[in-house]
Amino acid sequence: MWLSVLIALPGGILLFLIYDYLFRQYPQFLLSGYTLKIMGKFIGWPLSLLYIAFFMYIASRNLRDAGDLLVTASYDRTPLFIINTIMIVAVIYVLSKGIEVLARLAEIYLLIIISLGLISNVFVIFSGLVDLNNLLPILSGQWHSILNSAYPNIWLFPFGELVVLTTILPRLNKGQLARKTGIIAITVSGLLLSFTHAIELSVLGEDTYSRATFPLFTAISLVNIADFLQRMDALVMLTLIIGAFFKMTIFCYAAVAIASDLFNLQEQKKEVVFPIATLVLFFSIMIASSFPSHLEEGKMTIKVILPIFCVGIPALLAIVHFIRKRFGLYR
Repeated sequence: MWLSVLIALPGGILLFLIYDYLFRQYPQFLLSGYTLKIMGKFIGWPLSLLYIAFFMYIASRNLRDAGDLLVTASYDRTPLFIINTIMIVAVIYVLSKGIEVLARLAEIYLLIIISLGLISNVFVIFSGLVDLNNLLPILSGQWHSILNSAYPNIWLFPFGELVVLTTILPRLNKGQLARKTGIIAITVSGLLLSFTHAIELSVLGEDTYSRATFPLFTAISLVNIADFLQRMDALVMLTLIIGAFFKMTIFCYAAVAIASDLFNLQEQKKEVVFPIATLVLFFSIMIASSFPSHLEEGKMTIKVILPIFCVGIPALLAIVHFIRKRFGLYR
């Protein structure tokens, strides 16, 4: 897994470069804006409308992930709907304040995430749980399975979900730095993701790692330093909830931004934010009857939905724009 992440990383950067290319061609437009210009209103408007549903669907999956984590780990007697409602209320409040407030909030929590990550890894290492032999053999003639895991699975999830940045890039104050900053951020994130999976595998071993619903949570729960520092799983839970909140909020914002663009509304308006967030809440409950079925549906998402919206449509837009620009087919 950790090696597959590293192999999928260049593909993730390539996807971002496609999104960045479209952004540079239309720096003032969201995904919906340049879709209309490239494909025309007859095709572009329905495609943009589909992206609203897509972003809401991914947001609802993230909300379900966070809710199921809390129910599984600590709140087993609390209804999932109540937990998800509390989280979506926070999303509504942040989005009603606008994208700049969300960005400033993310800057603060980035420091918290880094601190929690460093503390958790230090505790795991000093507890003596890490066994590097669990990472061996690194290859053992398994290149085929490693590549299959990297492409298309990890390439599409999580790297394919970078398509949400098509609604963020036009809002940047320094858009000329988007490409450099994005590549650095994706590279660092990919390396950290690979390192995290390597730590999980080295602590749990292949068998437990493959069966664990939340491997990181399981690994940190084993920490015991001098019978004093124990039950550090709260750190991981806090980290995962923060990450899920921001990812969910960004995808909700993407749906709000495109809906506002298509219907000429203001993004901060509660008339836009509240209905979309409410639908995300109900989708998160209706999306699956149980967490195992939720995971099974995730496999279908990777195979069918992500290839279309994360790769197929953006690549088509880039190709059509290049051809029309090259041959002067724009009016």
